[in-house]
Amino acid sequence: IEASAIEAFTAKKKLEAQLNAEKKALEEQAKREVDARAKELRTFIEPLITKAKRGDLNSIRQISKKLPRKEIVNQLIHDVAPSFLERNGGYTRIIKLGFRDNDRASVSIIEFVDFKKTDEVKEVAKPE
Repeated sequence: IEASAIEAFTAKKKLEAQLNAEKKALEEQAKREVDARAKELRTFIEPLITKAKRGDLNSIRQISKKLPRKEIVNQLIHDVAPSFLERNGGYTRIIKLGFRDNDRASVSIIEFVDFKKTDEVKEVAKPE
């Protein structure tokens, strides 16, 4: 097997793992990961949120190239991005938890900073 074929295979597996982690992070708003994977997920998701904040057609197409599932793209554009309109970067936070028992790998939680669902934002902004 050629070295380029092995690199392509590992790159594909890495992308699949990132997409799965991305989906769980968007569904749960916080995800428990190994530190290295959390840092990698941060570098993957933060540019997508920046593009989602723009909301133009080109940005949506670029997000769709990285995230093939339409429901995740819609959730990112309509739920996550509006809550970060005032923030210029730094959308995620990594909190170190310590070490896993079985292999002593450092574990952390990656979560969105100041994330509120748009329904909650509308309720807070709505005058009584």
